[in-house]
Amino acid sequence: MAYAIISVGGKQYRVSEGQRLLVDRLREDEGKTFTPRVLLLGGDGETQLSPDATAVTARVVQHVLGEKIRIGKYRPKNGYKKHTGYRSRLSQIEIEAIGGGAKAARAKKAETPAAGQAEAAPTRTAHPPKGYEEMTVAQIKEHAGEWRRPNLEAALEYEHEHDARKGAIEALESAIAAKESD
Repeated sequence: MAYAIISVGGKQYRVSEGQRLLVDRLREDEGKTFTPRVLLLGGDGETQLSPDATAVTARVVQHVLGEKIRIGKYRPKNGYKKHTGYRSRLSQIEIEAIGGGAKAARAKKAETPAAGQAEAAPTRTAHPPKGYEEMTVAQIKEHAGEWRRPNLEAALEYEHEHDARKGAIEALESAIAAKESD
């Protein structure tokens, strides 16, 4: 039986395929998959220290609150009593595949389109122009006319996913409209 020792949130866990466990709250949304840092991969009499990064695939099942911890303070002869509580924020994760098993192959197969279907996205992905993340809205308006259409579309997609700056979105949309009219 294959197992792995992974590091999530600064803590180490020994996991096997299909196992569910509670870890400190993760930034990923519910239902998203991620690849935790793998420290050791073992099983079947073979052990690998520091295997490749994609050796373990995990999915965030849900975000939950831990059990309530009650804290009480008391000082004798002063009448001082104070009670508080705390519930830690946790994420429940499920280990889907270890070592690129059959489940990982099925997940990759499900993500790729069928052979008969045409792929919607081009094979070469465009990126926003170099240094775009640090640009101000005024700089984007100034330089948007000089960029190629794939770069404009990638920059627009970046804005929708990250900052959603109105002025930048308007400038990019107008530059795309100008490219279409040409």
